[in-house]
Amino acid sequence: MQVNRPVPGPAAAYYWSGDTLRSRSLSTRVLSGRVDIAPPPAPLLADWQRETRVRMGLEPGDVQTLPLARARMRWPHYGRCLQAAGDGLGALGLPGALVQAEVALMACSGARYHHDGEQYGHTAFCNLFLSEDKGLDLHFAGTGQRIALSRGTLVVFDTCQPHAVVGRGTSSFCAEDFALRADLTQVFLTWELPLEGMPVAQALDIRFDTDPTGALTLEAAQVWSHGAAAQVCPRTGQWLAAH
Repeated sequence: MQVNRPVPGPAAAYYWSGDTLRSRSLSTRVLSGRVDIAPPPAPLLADWQRETRVRMGLEPGDVQTLPLARARMRWPHYGRCLQAAGDGLGALGLPGALVQAEVALMACSGARYHHDGEQYGHTAFCNLFLSEDKGLDLHFAGTGQRIALSRGTLVVFDTCQPHAVVGRGTSSFCAEDFALRADLTQVFLTWELPLEGMPVAQALDIRFDTDPTGALTLEAAQVWSHGAAAQVCPRTGQWLAAH
């Protein structure tokens, strides 16, 4: 049985660095901007719509992967999207951050509050949104920050901060809001930006080895809040003590 123990500050992430668990702080910073990208062509938008509705059966609150290789064949301006994202990161003080980062194509019909620290605690996410403005925000419950989502929105954030895609101006996720409207699906490109050895951690003000002794007692990557392993309330984004 895991014994609760104090950690420095209100929250800490424990992540794998090679074969060793390390600790770090959680960032309260969100880097965001807008880049000029062309709308995806109509045949590609239709393909994404079929993919999310028929094959994937995308449910409200879920975030799932779309086939990028197939999309690239119907996307003449794909390379320009990548260049725009790289230029946008340069404007945010992170030039060259995408050079060695792998890209994935994702879709969500809203997104319930969650954190990705158990799998991606060693990285930050960089998301470039491709869909038009549908009255949705990317909301960070722990900090109150929200980013209005529209085509060309570029966001870099700590994977461990609770976040969701919700209706504009709201601070809770309600699946019924998205179940009633199929046109609320958002499609975006995403990159995992390593924190160690890159300026991303500095830009997000992330401190490493905040609890080295505690990291030695754990066997899996996780996020702790107020001295206990934590989960996130999917509706409100508030930290919950894990059982």
